Amino acid sequence: MLGVDPGLTWCGLGVVDGDGGRQVRCVAVEVVRSPPGPEVARRLLVVADAVERMIATHRPDVVAVERVFSQLNVSTVMGTAQASGVVALVAARAGLRVVFHTPSEVKAAVTGSGRADKEQVTAMVTRLLGLVEKPRPADAADALALAICHCWRGPMIDRMAEAKATSDRLAKAHRARLAAAAKGCP
Repeated sequence: MLGVDPGLTWCGLGVVDGDGGRQVRCVAVEVVRSPPGPEVARRLLVVADAVERMIATHRPDVVAVERVFSQLNVSTVMGTAQASGVVALVAARAGLRVVFHTPSEVKAAVTGSGRADKEQVTAMVTRLLGLVEKPRPADAADALALAICHCWRGPMIDRMAEAKATSDRLAKAHRARLAAAAKGCP
C-alpha cells in the first residue's frame, strides 16, 4: 500500500505492508521536496518521478491519496490538487487503483479521533508501525497514516462496493420483472 500526502513543496510517500488484519509494518517512507518557484510543471515532474520510483521499487497494489479539501489559502489548495492529480495519473498508468481518503477519515482510523492534531497522528503512526523514531517531517507521518488507513478500511470499502453492485443488479432485475408483469396485465 502506497500512501501519498500530496503537495508541491513537500510530498510525503509511505509504503506500508499489512496482512489484512491490524498488523502493519513500514516498508519505506520519504518526503519529496521541490523548491518553490514559478515553474509548476517542473515541480510536478519531481513529484511524478518520485512516485514512479516508489511504485517501481515497492510494487504496491493500491495508492491511497489524501483528498484535497478546502483551505483558506487558495494557492496551497491548488498546488495540493495539482500534485494529487499527478499522483493519480502516475498510479493509473502503472495499472494501480487509486483511492482517496479525507484527512478526518485518516485521523480517525489511526488515532480514533477525526480531530487529532499532527503530533497525535505522528505519535500513533510511530507506535502502530513500531518505529524507533518519529517520521519527520509531518508529511512523512501523514503518508504512512494514509497507507495504514487504507490497509484497515480498504477491505470494508471493497465489500461495500460489492454489496452495492449486487444490490443494483438485483434491483434492475426486479424492475424488469415488474415491467414485464405490468405488460402482461390489462
